[in-house]
Amino acid sequence: MSLIISAITALIAFLVAFSAKDIAGEKNRQTFKAIAMLIGTLAVFIAIYQFISRFLVIIPAGEVGLVEVFGKVENRPLTSGIHFVNPLGKVIDFSSRLKDIKETVDTTSKEGLGFKLDVSLQYKIDPQKISEVYQNIGTDEKEIIISRFRSIIRQTTASYDAGDIYGEKREEVAQRLHKEVSNSLSPLGFIVEETLLRNVVLPEKIQAAIQQKLEAQQQSQQLDFELEKTRKEANRKRIEAQGIADSQKIISQGLSEQVLRLKSIEATQKLAESQNSKVIIIGGGEDKLPLILQQGQ
Repeated sequence: MSLIISAITALIAFLVAFSAKDIAGEKNRQTFKAIAMLIGTLAVFIAIYQFISRFLVIIPAGEVGLVEVFGKVENRPLTSGIHFVNPLGKVIDFSSRLKDIKETVDTTSKEGLGFKLDVSLQYKIDPQKISEVYQNIGTDEKEIIISRFRSIIRQTTASYDAGDIYGEKREEVAQRLHKEVSNSLSPLGFIVEETLLRNVVLPEKIQAAIQQKLEAQQQSQQLDFELEKTRKEANRKRIEAQGIADSQKIISQGLSEQVLRLKSIEATQKLAESQNSKVIIIGGGEDKLPLILQQGQ
């Protein structure tokens, strides 16, 4: 439509310029003609630009284009860059950048406890499914995504106790939520990047009770650790004592009368060979072993 208006404007401007001879006064006639020619020239350039732009479109970075011709949508998406298109068609732009939806959802736990959940959904449109998105949803998908996101959150939290969502199973809830949302939005043409549990807001009394329970569990785990440590230390000492006893038993079994006699003779021989020895060695005793007496000064 704008192309036609520009062409008509250019035509009228040139007609007026060439009919300026009817204006009285040479100076006025030349001025009027110059203005009309200028308007006509500008209109021609605008018409040419609009005509070219009907064939040539530029898709900016971070966007995807879709061509619609008389109500029929082409399946081929236009990625960022320059494209030649049908001049009779209309190009519809979609953002392919990552989007972030933050929601505070009133939900319930498995035991029926009501609480609030602060969550975030990070998603983007699938460029290869842009045609399906436009035909099934349009250009504003946020309302549909939020309604599905809220419903899936309530279904997911209904499978867990409030204490688990608040405590040890929080990451598990986030992973399950991500899986369920992906399964729901992927057929519609969207890619789910992240689903984040930012905060779990429980009633103050319930939150205090859960906190006390967690502290009691931590104390119990600490006691179990100390008991296990004491048990291991006692077991170590028992094993060490048993090893010493076994060693002494082996030694005592190996010290026969012949071994003791031999050791005594060896010690006597070493004392006899010593130059500083001041002992008198005599034999005697019922055990037939040498008797060693130290000589008085």
